[in-house]
Amino acid sequence: MVFIISQPVQAQNSIGPDFTEIVEKADPAVVNIRTTERSRVRAQTIPGMPGGPNGQEVDPLEMFRWFFGPNIPGPQRPMPSPRTPRRGGEEILPRGVGSGFFISSDGYILTNHHVVEGADEIYVTLTDKRELKAKVIGSDQRTDVALIKVEGTGFPRLVIGDPNRLKKGEWVIAIGSPFGLESTITAGVVSAKGRDTGDFLPFIQTDVAVNPGNSGGPLINSRAEVVGINSQIFTRSGGYQGVSFAIPIDEAIRVSDQLKINGKVARGKIGISLDDVSKEVAESLGLNKAQGALVTSVERGSPAEKSGIEAGDIILRFEGRSIEKAADLRRLAGNTKPATKVTLQLWRRGAVRDVSLVLGEFEVERSTASRSDQPAKPKGDAKPNELGLLVADLSEAKRSELKIKSGVLVEDSDGAASRAGIRPGDILLSFNNQEILNAKQFTELVNKADLKKPIALLVRRGEIVNFVVIRPIR
Repeated sequence: MVFIISQPVQAQNSIGPDFTEIVEKADPAVVNIRTTERSRVRAQTIPGMPGGPNGQEVDPLEMFRWFFGPNIPGPQRPMPSPRTPRRGGEEILPRGVGSGFFISSDGYILTNHHVVEGADEIYVTLTDKRELKAKVIGSDQRTDVALIKVEGTGFPRLVIGDPNRLKKGEWVIAIGSPFGLESTITAGVVSAKGRDTGDFLPFIQTDVAVNPGNSGGPLINSRAEVVGINSQIFTRSGGYQGVSFAIPIDEAIRVSDQLKINGKVARGKIGISLDDVSKEVAESLGLNKAQGALVTSVERGSPAEKSGIEAGDIILRFEGRSIEKAADLRRLAGNTKPATKVTLQLWRRGAVRDVSLVLGEFEVERSTASRSDQPAKPKGDAKPNELGLLVADLSEAKRSELKIKSGVLVEDSDGAASRAGIRPGDILLSFNNQEILNAKQFTELVNKADLKKPIALLVRRGEIVNFVVIRPIR
């Protein structure tokens, strides 16, 4: 008797999602981007070694290759002739590779800012192997979006999708040139939406394999629509580790529209530093719910300062739109044109109030705060209070120098205050939104306070004013 084991029908068919139709539609619109830069080359000599013919200087790397051949490790260059050694001058060096995709049939291509940043020449390779020279129309460092263009018409373009319709667990694919391998397809699912990894963008998180060279390529949904630009990965090895991030395409298009018209992006600026409102901060400032954007410092001369906004304020609404976290306010202000008059609703000292201001323009550069000088060690046997703080009155000269009327100098910081980040040399300006006049009054405020609840301190360090919360003493 012979037994025949039949194979299951499903084993004869493909298992898992089939992306072939999506790839056929989308792949022709994806390009490989190669960049180069010009470098001034100065010939070097090796001490104790003769020069080239007629006393010419010889590049030591090239001399090494003359002796050992072209297959030594390191950057590969064409074999030079010993009779014509390379001299100082200009050299075209490969800079990097990336990806991009057509968003219009007349040659406009979206990619990442970091793909084209610093490039002297940009070359785009299509799936039909044509290589075209591209020019940068505009590039925005803060969102990592760049718009480039090649001459011509009739290019295949991707259909723009709606990233707001994406759901966690939905299949998506990436097309790009990882490590220079053109038209590589990888797939995965949407892991999360609205990840805050930057000032102005809520990133799409996926587990799609994204590696160096994928940057600037499209993230595509199951309808063959582009929903994002692959931009970043989370890695400790330099390669893919299961977490990648894409810029939502609607945000990228908003940026590219400005780049196309103006070559740059103009963003509204309030002139404040922000943090999320924690439960402890909300409780310490009398707010029923942990929501809004906490103002931690106000820039001098900014629209915020002119309108009377203070560190410690919590901004609840921007032009009537609710603010749940600091990133919401950054995006709303950033997406509003400079010179626009706006109204902010804020929480201050237990009451809601409205403030109007005219937005400034956000600058690309940010100044680096300088460190404050370390003060002299406290004199005598004085010890920090229950918060871990030992303070002293400010001299008239110091008040005049800092242009402040009140506040106390931190001479020592320990315990809860030290854990909160307060250190000697800082200046305390307010205690739970109450102005600190001098060291004696500060002691009274501490003695009267419920130290089981969070304590909100306005702290100045150098030219920066921040809002610091000391956690409850348990």
